[in-house]
Amino acid sequence: MFKKLPLSLVVALFAFASYGQTIVSTSPENQNVILEEFTGIHCVYCPDGHAIAKSIQDANPDRVSLINIHVGGYAVPGNGEPDFRTPYGAAIVAQTGLQGYPSGTINRHVFVGGNTILDRGQWTSRANQTMANASNVNVGVEASIDVNTKILTVHVEGYYTSNSPEATNLLNVVLIQNNTKGPQTGGGAGNQYNHMHRLVEMITGQWGEEIATTTSGTFVDRTYTYPIPADYNGVPTELADMEVVAFIANTHQELPSGNRAFPAYTGLTNANDASIRSITDIPATCDEDVAVEIKVENLGQDPITALAIEYIINGDSNTYNWTGEILSLHSETIELPETSFTHQATNSVEVNLPGDDNNANNSASTSFDQAPAGTGTVYMELNVDNRGSDVRWYVYASDGTSLYRGGPYPNGAPQTINETFSLPEDCYEFRILDTASNGGGSITLTDSAGTELYYTNGNYGNGEKSPFSSNGVLGLNQSQLDNISLYPNPATSTVNLKNAEGANIQVFDLLGKMIFAMDTISMDQQIDVAKLQTGTYFMKISKDNTITTKRFLVSK
Repeated sequence: MFKKLPLSLVVALFAFASYGQTIVSTSPENQNVILEEFTGIHCVYCPDGHAIAKSIQDANPDRVSLINIHVGGYAVPGNGEPDFRTPYGAAIVAQTGLQGYPSGTINRHVFVGGNTILDRGQWTSRANQTMANASNVNVGVEASIDVNTKILTVHVEGYYTSNSPEATNLLNVVLIQNNTKGPQTGGGAGNQYNHMHRLVEMITGQWGEEIATTTSGTFVDRTYTYPIPADYNGVPTELADMEVVAFIANTHQELPSGNRAFPAYTGLTNANDASIRSITDIPATCDEDVAVEIKVENLGQDPITALAIEYIINGDSNTYNWTGEILSLHSETIELPETSFTHQATNSVEVNLPGDDNNANNSASTSFDQAPAGTGTVYMELNVDNRGSDVRWYVYASDGTSLYRGGPYPNGAPQTINETFSLPEDCYEFRILDTASNGGGSITLTDSAGTELYYTNGNYGNGEKSPFSSNGVLGLNQSQLDNISLYPNPATSTVNLKNAEGANIQVFDLLGKMIFAMDTISMDQQIDVAKLQTGTYFMKISKDNTITTKRFLVSK
Protein backbone atom coordinates (compact mmCIF):
# COMPACT_ATOMS: atom_id res chain seq x y z
CA MET A 1 0.00 0.00 0.00
CA PHE A 2 1.21 3.49 -0.79
CA LYS A 3 2.03 5.78 2.09
CA LYS A 4 0.42 9.14 2.49
CA LEU A 5 2.26 12.08 1.06
CA PRO A 6 2.96 14.85 3.57
CA LEU A 7 -0.27 16.80 3.66
CA SER A 8 -0.05 19.90 1.54
CA LEU A 9 -1.85 22.29 3.82
CA VAL A 10 -2.96 25.85 3.25
CA VAL A 11 -4.66 27.32 6.28
CA ALA A 12 -6.35 30.67 6.55
CA LEU A 13 -8.28 31.67 9.63
CA PHE A 14 -9.58 35.21 9.59
CA ALA A 15 -12.77 37.18 9.03
CA PHE A 16 -14.56 36.70 5.76
CA ALA A 17 -14.52 40.46 5.27
CA SER A 18 -10.86 40.21 4.32
CA TYR A 19 -11.11 37.10 2.14
CA GLY A 20 -13.48 35.94 -0.60
CA GLN A 21 -14.16 32.18 -0.43
CA THR A 22 -15.38 30.22 -3.39
CA ILE A 23 -17.33 27.12 -2.40
CA VAL A 24 -18.89 27.69 1.04
CA SER A 25 -21.89 29.83 1.90
CA THR A 26 -21.55 32.66 4.40
CA SER A 27 -25.26 32.75 5.19
CA PRO A 28 -26.58 30.83 8.20
CA GLU A 29 -27.60 27.27 7.27
CA ASN A 30 -29.07 24.28 9.05
CA GLN A 31 -27.03 21.22 9.88
CA ASN A 32 -26.21 18.66 7.22
CA VAL A 33 -26.31 15.00 8.24
CA ILE A 34 -23.31 12.69 8.62
CA LEU A 35 -24.65 9.15 9.09
CA GLU A 36 -21.91 6.75 10.19
CA GLU A 37 -23.25 3.21 9.84
CA PHE A 38 -21.49 0.27 11.50
CA THR A 39 -21.71 -2.83 9.34
CA GLY A 40 -20.04 -6.04 8.19
CA ILE A 41 -20.15 -8.67 5.47
CA HIS A 42 -21.66 -11.30 7.79
CA CYS A 43 -24.51 -9.14 9.07
CA VAL A 44 -27.92 -10.52 8.08
CA TYR A 45 -29.89 -7.32 8.68
CA CYS A 46 -27.26 -4.82 7.53
CA PRO A 47 -28.64 -4.63 3.96
CA ASP A 48 -31.88 -3.36 5.49
CA GLY A 49 -29.88 -0.66 7.26
CA HIS A 50 -28.09 0.22 4.02
CA ALA A 51 -31.46 0.67 2.29
CA ILE A 52 -32.78 2.94 5.05
CA ALA A 53 -29.66 5.11 4.96
CA LYS A 54 -29.79 5.34 1.16
CA SER A 55 -33.45 6.41 1.27
CA ILE A 56 -32.55 9.24 3.65
CA GLN A 57 -29.79 10.38 1.28
CA ASP A 58 -31.97 10.03 -1.81
CA ALA A 59 -34.55 12.32 -0.22
CA ASN A 60 -31.85 14.87 0.67
CA PRO A 61 -28.94 14.35 -1.76
CA ASP A 62 -27.27 17.67 -0.94
CA ARG A 63 -27.77 17.39 2.81
CA VAL A 64 -26.82 13.81 3.76
CA SER A 65 -23.44 12.05 3.67
CA LEU A 66 -23.18 8.30 4.36
CA ILE A 67 -20.09 6.57 5.75
CA ASN A 68 -20.24 2.77 6.13
CA ILE A 69 -17.69 1.54 8.65
CA HIS A 70 -16.91 -2.20 8.56
CA VAL A 71 -15.95 -3.07 12.13
CA GLY A 72 -16.47 -5.78 14.76
CA GLY A 73 -17.13 -9.51 14.53
CA TYR A 74 -19.49 -9.29 11.55
CA ALA A 75 -16.74 -7.61 9.53
CA VAL A 76 -14.10 -10.30 10.08
CA PRO A 77 -13.46 -11.98 6.70
CA GLY A 78 -13.30 -15.71 6.26
CA ASN A 79 -10.71 -17.39 4.07
CA GLY A 80 -10.76 -15.83 0.59
CA GLU A 81 -13.18 -13.07 1.60
CA PRO A 82 -12.37 -9.35 1.24
CA ASP A 83 -11.30 -7.37 4.29
CA PHE A 84 -13.24 -4.09 4.30
CA ARG A 85 -12.01 -3.01 7.74
CA THR A 86 -9.83 0.05 8.40
CA PRO A 87 -7.49 1.11 11.22
CA TYR A 88 -10.06 3.74 12.27
CA GLY A 89 -13.28 1.81 12.85
CA ALA A 90 -12.58 0.39 16.32
CA ALA A 91 -11.91 3.79 17.90
CA ILE A 92 -14.97 5.38 16.27
CA VAL A 93 -17.32 2.62 17.39
CA ALA A 94 -15.82 2.54 20.89
CA GLN A 95 -17.32 5.95 21.72
CA THR A 96 -20.84 5.11 20.54
CA GLY A 97 -22.21 2.51 22.95
CA LEU A 98 -22.86 0.07 20.08
CA GLN A 99 -24.72 -3.09 21.12
CA GLY A 100 -26.04 -4.61 17.88
CA TYR A 101 -25.92 -4.39 14.10
CA PRO A 102 -26.91 -2.57 12.03
CA SER A 103 -26.61 0.60 14.09
CA GLY A 104 -25.29 4.07 13.40
CA THR A 105 -24.85 7.61 14.60
CA ILE A 106 -26.30 10.86 13.27
CA ASN A 107 -23.66 13.58 13.58
CA ARG A 108 -22.29 11.70 16.62
CA HIS A 109 -25.02 13.39 18.67
CA VAL A 110 -26.59 12.07 21.87
CA PHE A 111 -30.33 12.28 21.24
CA VAL A 112 -31.45 10.41 24.36
CA GLY A 113 -29.66 8.66 27.20
CA GLY A 114 -25.89 8.75 27.34
CA ASN A 115 -24.82 7.22 24.01
CA THR A 116 -24.78 8.34 20.38
CA ILE A 117 -25.74 4.95 18.91
CA LEU A 118 -29.10 4.61 17.16
CA ASP A 119 -30.79 1.52 15.75
CA ARG A 120 -31.85 1.72 12.12
CA GLY A 121 -35.48 2.41 13.00
CA GLN A 122 -34.46 5.79 14.47
CA TRP A 123 -32.28 7.07 11.66
CA THR A 124 -34.92 8.76 9.52
CA SER A 125 -36.58 10.75 12.31
CA ARG A 126 -33.27 11.77 13.86
CA ALA A 127 -31.85 12.80 10.48
CA ASN A 128 -34.89 14.99 9.82
CA GLN A 129 -34.57 16.47 13.31
CA THR A 130 -30.90 17.26 12.69
CA MET A 131 -31.53 18.94 9.33
CA ALA A 132 -34.05 21.24 11.06
CA ASN A 133 -31.42 22.52 13.51
CA ALA A 134 -29.30 25.62 12.88
CA SER A 135 -25.57 25.05 12.42
CA ASN A 136 -22.88 27.42 13.62
CA VAL A 137 -20.59 26.45 10.70
CA ASN A 138 -21.01 25.70 6.99
CA VAL A 139 -18.76 23.25 5.13
CA GLY A 140 -17.94 23.09 1.41
CA VAL A 141 -15.73 20.52 -0.33
CA GLU A 142 -14.45 19.80 -3.84
CA ALA A 143 -11.99 17.20 -5.09
CA SER A 144 -10.09 16.03 -8.15
CA ILE A 145 -8.06 12.95 -9.08
CA ASP A 146 -5.17 12.85 -11.53
CA VAL A 147 -5.69 9.49 -13.26
CA ASN A 148 -2.01 9.20 -14.22
CA THR A 149 -0.51 9.82 -10.78
CA LYS A 150 -3.52 8.59 -8.77
CA ILE A 151 -3.19 11.76 -6.66
CA LEU A 152 -6.37 12.96 -4.95
CA THR A 153 -6.58 16.69 -4.21
CA VAL A 154 -9.24 17.81 -1.73
CA HIS A 155 -10.16 21.46 -1.13
CA VAL A 156 -12.27 22.17 1.98
CA GLU A 157 -13.72 25.47 3.14
CA GLY A 158 -15.57 26.24 6.31
CA TYR A 159 -17.31 29.40 7.47
CA TYR A 160 -18.51 30.08 11.01
CA THR A 161 -21.80 31.97 10.98
CA SER A 162 -21.79 32.01 14.80
CA ASN A 163 -19.48 31.02 17.63
CA SER A 164 -18.75 27.33 18.22
CA PRO A 165 -19.39 26.05 21.76
CA GLU A 166 -15.79 24.78 21.68
CA ALA A 167 -12.68 26.99 21.45
CA THR A 168 -11.13 24.55 18.99
CA ASN A 169 -12.75 22.22 16.47
CA LEU A 170 -11.53 19.35 14.30
CA LEU A 171 -11.70 19.18 10.49
CA ASN A 172 -12.13 15.66 9.11
CA VAL A 173 -11.65 14.56 5.49
CA VAL A 174 -12.85 11.03 4.71
CA LEU A 175 -12.36 8.97 1.56
CA ILE A 176 -15.06 6.39 0.76
CA GLN A 177 -15.44 3.92 -2.09
CA ASN A 178 -18.69 2.88 -3.76
CA ASN A 179 -19.78 -0.08 -5.89
CA THR A 180 -17.51 -2.76 -4.44
CA LYS A 181 -18.88 -6.22 -5.20
CA GLY A 182 -18.39 -8.68 -2.37
CA PRO A 183 -20.04 -11.16 -0.01
CA GLN A 184 -22.95 -10.28 2.26
CA THR A 185 -24.76 -12.77 4.45
CA GLY A 186 -28.04 -10.84 4.10
CA GLY A 187 -29.49 -9.17 1.06
CA GLY A 188 -29.85 -12.20 -1.20
CA ALA A 189 -26.97 -11.25 -3.53
CA GLY A 190 -24.39 -13.72 -2.22
CA ASN A 191 -20.88 -12.71 -3.26
CA GLN A 192 -22.21 -10.04 -5.65
CA TYR A 193 -23.62 -7.66 -3.05
CA ASN A 194 -22.89 -4.03 -3.97
CA HIS A 195 -21.15 -2.41 -1.00
CA MET A 196 -21.59 1.37 -0.99
CA HIS A 197 -20.16 4.29 1.01
CA ARG A 198 -17.34 2.08 2.33
CA LEU A 199 -14.83 3.93 4.52
CA VAL A 200 -11.31 3.35 3.20
CA GLU A 201 -9.27 6.25 4.60
CA MET A 202 -9.38 9.12 7.09
CA ILE A 203 -7.10 11.51 5.23
CA THR A 204 -6.83 13.83 8.24
CA GLY A 205 -6.20 10.99 10.69
CA GLN A 206 -8.35 9.31 13.32
CA TRP A 207 -9.97 12.46 14.72
CA GLY A 208 -9.14 15.19 12.22
CA GLU A 209 -6.95 18.29 12.25
CA GLU A 210 -7.36 21.19 14.62
CA ILE A 211 -9.16 24.40 13.78
CA ALA A 212 -7.72 26.83 16.29
CA THR A 213 -10.22 29.70 15.86
CA THR A 214 -13.96 28.97 15.91
CA THR A 215 -15.62 32.36 16.39
CA SER A 216 -18.24 33.97 14.17
CA GLY A 217 -16.80 35.12 10.84
CA THR A 218 -13.88 32.67 10.88
CA PHE A 219 -13.03 31.30 7.44
CA VAL A 220 -11.21 27.98 7.04
CA ASP A 221 -9.47 27.09 3.76
CA ARG A 222 -7.45 23.88 3.56
CA THR A 223 -6.13 21.75 0.70
CA TYR A 224 -4.88 18.17 0.98
CA THR A 225 -3.11 15.87 -1.46
CA TYR A 226 -3.24 12.12 -1.00
CA PRO A 227 -1.98 9.27 -3.25
CA ILE A 228 -4.71 6.68 -3.73
CA PRO A 229 -3.12 3.21 -3.40
CA ALA A 230 -3.82 0.28 -5.69
CA ASP A 231 -5.78 -1.45 -2.92
CA TYR A 232 -6.84 -1.36 0.71
CA ASN A 233 -6.28 -4.68 2.51
CA GLY A 234 -6.04 -6.36 -0.89
CA VAL A 235 -9.37 -4.91 -2.09
CA PRO A 236 -8.69 -3.01 -5.35
CA THR A 237 -9.42 0.71 -5.52
CA GLU A 238 -11.50 2.06 -8.37
CA LEU A 239 -10.91 5.74 -9.15
CA ALA A 240 -14.35 6.08 -10.71
CA ASP A 241 -16.02 4.96 -7.46
CA MET A 242 -14.35 7.37 -5.03
CA GLU A 243 -16.25 9.90 -2.96
CA VAL A 244 -15.05 12.48 -0.41
CA VAL A 245 -16.83 13.51 2.78
CA ALA A 246 -15.67 16.46 4.88
CA PHE A 247 -17.09 17.41 8.28
CA ILE A 248 -16.24 19.54 11.28
CA ALA A 249 -16.42 18.11 14.80
CA ASN A 250 -16.67 20.06 18.05
CA THR A 251 -14.57 17.39 19.76
CA HIS A 252 -14.38 13.71 18.84
CA GLN A 253 -18.15 13.87 19.13
CA GLU A 254 -20.85 16.27 17.95
CA LEU A 255 -20.60 17.19 14.27
CA PRO A 256 -22.29 20.52 13.53
CA SER A 257 -22.17 19.96 9.76
CA GLY A 258 -20.42 18.46 6.77
CA ASN A 259 -20.62 17.93 3.03
CA ARG A 260 -19.60 15.53 0.29
CA ALA A 261 -18.21 15.65 -3.25
CA PHE A 262 -17.50 13.33 -6.15
CA PRO A 263 -14.04 14.04 -7.60
CA ALA A 264 -13.42 15.57 -10.99
CA TYR A 265 -10.80 13.73 -13.07
CA THR A 266 -7.74 15.11 -14.79
CA GLY A 267 -4.99 13.56 -16.92
CA LEU A 268 -7.19 11.74 -19.45
CA THR A 269 -4.98 12.65 -22.41
CA ASN A 270 -5.63 9.59 -24.61
CA ALA A 271 -8.83 8.84 -26.45
CA ASN A 272 -8.20 5.07 -26.47
CA ASP A 273 -6.24 3.53 -23.62
CA ALA A 274 -7.06 0.00 -22.47
CA SER A 275 -4.88 -1.12 -19.57
CA ILE A 276 -4.41 -4.60 -18.10
CA ARG A 277 -4.87 -3.83 -14.46
CA SER A 278 -4.30 -7.36 -13.16
CA ILE A 279 -4.36 -11.07 -13.91
CA THR A 280 -6.24 -13.01 -11.23
CA ASP A 281 -3.98 -15.42 -9.36
CA ILE A 282 -4.28 -18.98 -10.65
CA PRO A 283 -3.99 -21.59 -7.89
CA ALA A 284 -1.93 -24.73 -8.35
CA THR A 285 -3.90 -27.21 -10.43
CA CYS A 286 -3.80 -30.74 -11.77
CA ASP A 287 -6.55 -30.03 -14.31
CA GLU A 288 -5.59 -30.11 -17.97
CA ASP A 289 -7.60 -26.97 -18.72
CA VAL A 290 -7.23 -23.49 -17.27
CA ALA A 291 -9.36 -20.33 -17.46
CA VAL A 292 -7.42 -17.06 -17.20
CA GLU A 293 -9.21 -14.05 -15.71
CA ILE A 294 -8.03 -10.48 -16.26
CA LYS A 295 -9.19 -7.03 -15.18
CA VAL A 296 -9.09 -4.38 -17.91
CA GLU A 297 -9.27 -0.70 -16.99
CA ASN A 298 -10.25 2.07 -19.39
CA LEU A 299 -7.83 4.99 -18.96
CA GLY A 300 -8.99 6.67 -22.16
CA GLN A 301 -11.69 9.22 -22.85
CA ASP A 302 -13.76 6.97 -25.14
CA PRO A 303 -15.66 3.82 -24.13
CA ILE A 304 -14.07 0.46 -24.95
CA THR A 305 -16.50 -1.78 -26.83
CA ALA A 306 -14.27 -4.51 -28.33
CA LEU A 307 -10.88 -6.10 -27.67
CA ALA A 308 -8.92 -8.83 -29.46
CA ILE A 309 -7.15 -10.35 -26.45
CA GLU A 310 -4.14 -12.61 -27.00
CA TYR A 311 -3.27 -15.02 -24.18
CA ILE A 312 -0.25 -17.30 -24.29
CA ILE A 313 0.02 -20.34 -22.00
CA ASN A 314 3.38 -22.12 -21.93
CA GLY A 315 4.16 -20.63 -25.33
CA ASP A 316 0.88 -21.60 -27.04
CA SER A 317 -1.02 -18.55 -28.33
CA ASN A 318 -4.81 -18.09 -28.28
CA THR A 319 -7.09 -15.15 -29.14
CA TYR A 320 -10.39 -14.12 -27.61
CA ASN A 321 -12.58 -11.45 -29.23
CA TRP A 322 -14.34 -9.68 -26.36
CA THR A 323 -17.28 -7.30 -26.86
CA GLY A 324 -19.08 -5.18 -24.28
CA GLU A 325 -18.66 -1.70 -22.84
CA ILE A 326 -16.11 -0.27 -20.41
CA LEU A 327 -16.70 3.40 -19.66
CA SER A 328 -13.89 5.82 -18.99
CA LEU A 329 -12.14 5.14 -15.64
CA HIS A 330 -14.11 1.95 -15.12
CA SER A 331 -12.87 -1.62 -15.06
CA GLU A 332 -14.21 -4.92 -16.33
CA THR A 333 -13.28 -8.43 -15.24
CA ILE A 334 -12.99 -10.66 -18.31
CA GLU A 335 -12.76 -14.45 -18.11
CA LEU A 336 -10.93 -15.84 -21.11
CA PRO A 337 -12.12 -19.17 -22.55
CA GLU A 338 -10.96 -22.32 -20.78
CA THR A 339 -7.95 -23.66 -22.65
CA SER A 340 -6.13 -26.99 -22.64
CA PHE A 341 -2.43 -26.89 -21.87
CA THR A 342 0.49 -29.21 -21.23
CA HIS A 343 1.51 -29.21 -17.59
CA GLN A 344 4.90 -27.97 -16.49
CA ALA A 345 6.16 -27.65 -12.93
CA THR A 346 5.67 -23.88 -13.33
CA ASN A 347 3.33 -22.69 -16.08
CA SER A 348 3.60 -19.27 -17.73
CA VAL A 349 0.77 -16.97 -18.81
CA GLU A 350 1.12 -13.82 -20.93
CA VAL A 351 -1.80 -11.59 -21.92
CA ASN A 352 -1.66 -8.86 -24.60
CA LEU A 353 -4.25 -6.26 -25.60
CA PRO A 354 -4.37 -4.73 -29.11
CA GLY A 355 -2.37 -1.58 -29.70
CA ASP A 356 -3.93 1.78 -28.79
CA ASP A 357 -2.85 5.30 -27.82
CA ASN A 358 -0.73 3.96 -24.96
CA ASN A 359 0.94 0.58 -25.49
CA ALA A 360 2.92 0.71 -22.23
CA ASN A 361 0.08 -0.90 -20.25
CA ASN A 362 -1.16 -3.46 -22.80
CA SER A 363 0.73 -6.54 -21.57
CA ALA A 364 0.93 -8.51 -18.34
CA SER A 365 2.15 -11.94 -17.25
CA THR A 366 1.87 -14.38 -14.39
CA SER A 367 2.58 -18.02 -13.59
CA PHE A 368 0.99 -20.90 -11.73
CA ASP A 369 2.23 -24.22 -10.40
CA GLN A 370 1.29 -27.79 -11.04
CA ALA A 371 -0.51 -29.30 -8.07
CA PRO A 372 1.47 -31.88 -6.08
CA ALA A 373 1.28 -35.44 -7.41
CA GLY A 374 1.07 -38.47 -5.17
CA THR A 375 0.60 -42.21 -5.09
CA GLY A 376 -2.74 -43.94 -4.72
CA THR A 377 -2.46 -44.20 -0.93
CA VAL A 378 -2.84 -40.93 0.97
CA TYR A 379 -2.69 -40.45 4.73
CA MET A 380 -4.43 -37.61 6.53
CA GLU A 381 -3.59 -36.39 10.01
CA LEU A 382 -6.11 -33.79 11.18
CA ASN A 383 -5.62 -32.13 14.56
CA VAL A 384 -8.94 -30.89 15.90
CA ASP A 385 -9.07 -28.12 18.51
CA ASN A 386 -11.62 -27.97 21.34
CA ARG A 387 -14.34 -26.93 18.85
CA GLY A 388 -14.58 -30.16 16.91
CA SER A 389 -18.22 -29.47 16.02
CA ASP A 390 -17.05 -26.68 13.69
CA VAL A 391 -14.92 -28.97 11.50
CA ARG A 392 -15.86 -30.62 8.19
CA TRP A 393 -13.52 -32.12 5.56
CA TYR A 394 -13.98 -33.72 2.14
CA VAL A 395 -11.99 -35.41 -0.64
CA TYR A 396 -13.54 -34.76 -4.06
CA ALA A 397 -12.79 -36.51 -7.34
CA SER A 398 -12.54 -34.54 -10.59
CA ASP A 399 -16.22 -35.19 -11.38
CA GLY A 400 -17.29 -33.58 -8.11
CA THR A 401 -18.00 -36.85 -6.30
CA SER A 402 -17.25 -36.77 -2.58
CA LEU A 403 -15.19 -39.93 -1.97
CA TYR A 404 -14.26 -39.34 1.66
CA ARG A 405 -15.60 -36.98 4.30
CA GLY A 406 -15.49 -36.40 8.03
CA GLY A 407 -16.79 -34.21 10.85
CA PRO A 408 -18.29 -32.71 12.81
CA TYR A 409 -16.40 -34.03 15.84
CA PRO A 410 -17.12 -33.78 19.58
CA ASN A 411 -16.22 -30.62 21.43
CA GLY A 412 -13.86 -30.75 24.38
CA ALA A 413 -10.23 -31.81 24.49
CA PRO A 414 -8.18 -31.50 21.28
CA GLN A 415 -7.99 -34.73 19.29
CA THR A 416 -6.12 -36.21 16.33
CA ILE A 417 -8.00 -37.81 13.43
CA ASN A 418 -6.07 -40.24 11.18
CA GLU A 419 -7.51 -41.45 7.88
CA THR A 420 -6.19 -43.41 4.89
CA PHE A 421 -7.50 -42.80 1.36
CA SER A 422 -7.12 -45.27 -1.52
CA LEU A 423 -7.37 -43.18 -4.67
CA PRO A 424 -7.34 -44.34 -8.31
CA GLU A 425 -5.58 -42.19 -10.90
CA ASP A 426 -7.37 -38.81 -11.06
CA CYS A 427 -7.23 -35.17 -10.06
CA TYR A 428 -8.57 -34.56 -6.52
CA GLU A 429 -9.43 -31.68 -4.23
CA PHE A 430 -9.16 -31.68 -0.46
CA ARG A 431 -11.49 -29.23 1.31
CA ILE A 432 -11.44 -28.24 4.96
CA LEU A 433 -14.29 -26.15 6.39
CA ASP A 434 -14.76 -24.40 9.72
CA THR A 435 -18.29 -23.18 10.45
CA ALA A 436 -16.98 -20.65 13.00
CA SER A 437 -14.61 -19.14 10.37
CA ASN A 438 -11.63 -19.15 12.74
CA GLY A 439 -9.67 -22.20 11.59
CA GLY A 440 -8.49 -25.00 13.85
CA GLY A 441 -5.59 -27.42 14.23
CA SER A 442 -2.91 -28.44 11.75
CA ILE A 443 -3.65 -30.83 8.87
CA THR A 444 -1.23 -32.89 6.79
CA LEU A 445 -1.84 -35.07 3.71
CA THR A 446 1.06 -37.34 2.82
CA ASP A 447 1.21 -40.11 0.24
CA SER A 448 2.78 -43.54 0.59
CA ALA A 449 6.06 -42.25 -0.78
CA GLY A 450 6.28 -39.56 1.90
CA THR A 451 5.34 -36.72 -0.47
CA GLU A 452 3.49 -33.90 1.26
CA LEU A 453 0.32 -33.12 -0.71
CA TYR A 454 -1.19 -30.55 1.65
CA TYR A 455 -0.34 -28.83 4.91
CA THR A 456 -1.91 -26.10 7.02
CA ASN A 457 -0.93 -24.88 10.45
CA GLY A 458 -4.62 -24.31 11.17
CA ASN A 459 -5.00 -20.69 10.05
CA TYR A 460 -7.55 -21.52 7.37
CA GLY A 461 -10.38 -19.21 8.45
CA ASN A 462 -13.68 -20.61 7.21
CA GLY A 463 -11.92 -23.11 4.97
CA GLU A 464 -9.47 -23.94 2.20
CA LYS A 465 -9.40 -25.93 -1.02
CA SER A 466 -6.24 -27.67 -2.21
CA PRO A 467 -5.83 -29.83 -5.36
CA PHE A 468 -3.56 -32.82 -5.77
CA SER A 469 -3.32 -35.74 -8.16
CA SER A 470 -2.96 -39.48 -7.69
CA ASN A 471 -1.17 -41.88 -10.00
CA GLY A 472 -3.28 -44.73 -8.61
CA VAL A 473 -0.23 -46.86 -7.73
CA LEU A 474 -0.74 -48.57 -4.38
CA GLY A 475 2.62 -50.40 -4.29
CA LEU A 476 2.91 -54.11 -3.52
CA ASN A 477 0.01 -56.47 -4.18
CA GLN A 478 -2.30 -57.30 -1.30
CA SER A 479 -0.68 -60.61 -0.35
CA GLN A 480 2.71 -58.96 -0.06
CA LEU A 481 1.21 -56.13 1.97
CA ASP A 482 -0.36 -58.64 4.33
CA ASN A 483 2.98 -60.37 4.92
CA ILE A 484 4.83 -57.25 6.07
CA SER A 485 4.22 -56.20 9.65
CA LEU A 486 5.52 -53.39 11.84
CA TYR A 487 5.22 -53.69 15.65
CA PRO A 488 4.82 -52.57 18.37
CA ASN A 489 2.78 -49.58 17.24
CA PRO A 490 2.93 -47.18 19.05
CA ALA A 491 6.59 -47.78 19.85
CA THR A 492 8.84 -46.28 22.50
CA SER A 493 12.44 -47.25 21.67
CA THR A 494 12.36 -49.95 18.94
CA VAL A 495 10.04 -51.26 16.23
CA ASN A 496 10.23 -54.64 14.55
CA LEU A 497 9.83 -55.04 10.79
CA LYS A 498 8.92 -58.58 9.77
CA ASN A 499 8.81 -60.30 6.33
CA ALA A 500 10.61 -57.52 4.46
CA GLU A 501 13.93 -59.27 3.88
CA GLY A 502 16.24 -57.54 1.39
CA ALA A 503 14.14 -54.37 1.25
CA ASN A 504 15.40 -50.82 1.68
CA ILE A 505 13.60 -48.51 4.08
CA GLN A 506 13.31 -44.76 4.57
CA VAL A 507 11.62 -43.09 7.55
CA PHE A 508 9.89 -39.72 7.06
CA ASP A 509 8.25 -37.28 9.44
CA LEU A 510 4.86 -35.65 8.83
CA LEU A 511 6.43 -32.84 6.80
CA GLY A 512 7.97 -35.31 4.35
CA LYS A 513 11.50 -34.87 5.70
CA MET A 514 13.56 -38.07 5.62
CA ILE A 515 14.83 -38.90 9.12
CA PHE A 516 16.98 -41.93 8.32
CA ALA A 517 17.37 -44.83 5.84
CA MET A 518 18.54 -48.46 5.95
CA ASP A 519 19.54 -50.77 3.10
CA THR A 520 18.98 -54.54 2.69
CA ILE A 521 17.30 -55.27 5.94
CA SER A 522 16.99 -58.76 7.43
CA MET A 523 13.92 -60.99 7.68
CA ASP A 524 13.15 -59.82 11.22
CA GLN A 525 14.72 -56.38 11.50
CA GLN A 526 14.77 -54.44 14.75
CA ILE A 527 14.85 -50.68 14.18
CA ASP A 528 16.00 -48.18 16.79
CA VAL A 529 13.56 -45.25 17.14
CA ALA A 530 14.61 -44.14 20.63
CA LYS A 531 15.97 -40.83 19.35
CA LEU A 532 12.77 -39.90 17.52
CA GLN A 533 10.45 -37.37 19.13
CA THR A 534 6.87 -38.28 20.01
CA GLY A 535 4.73 -38.12 16.89
CA THR A 536 3.65 -39.81 13.65
CA TYR A 537 6.15 -41.23 11.13
CA PHE A 538 6.01 -43.08 7.81
CA MET A 539 8.25 -45.97 6.80
CA LYS A 540 8.70 -46.33 3.03
CA ILE A 541 9.62 -49.94 2.17
CA SER A 542 11.13 -50.55 -1.32
CA LYS A 543 11.96 -53.86 -2.98
CA ASP A 544 12.00 -55.10 -6.56
CA ASN A 545 10.55 -51.85 -7.94
CA THR A 546 7.57 -52.07 -5.61
CA ILE A 547 6.84 -49.72 -2.74
CA THR A 548 4.60 -49.72 0.28
CA THR A 549 4.41 -47.40 3.24
CA LYS A 550 3.65 -48.16 6.87
CA ARG A 551 2.62 -45.56 9.38
CA PHE A 552 3.80 -45.82 12.99
CA LEU A 553 3.62 -43.74 16.12
CA VAL A 554 6.38 -42.98 18.60
CA SER A 555 5.14 -42.43 22.14
CA LYS A 556 7.50 -41.62 25.04
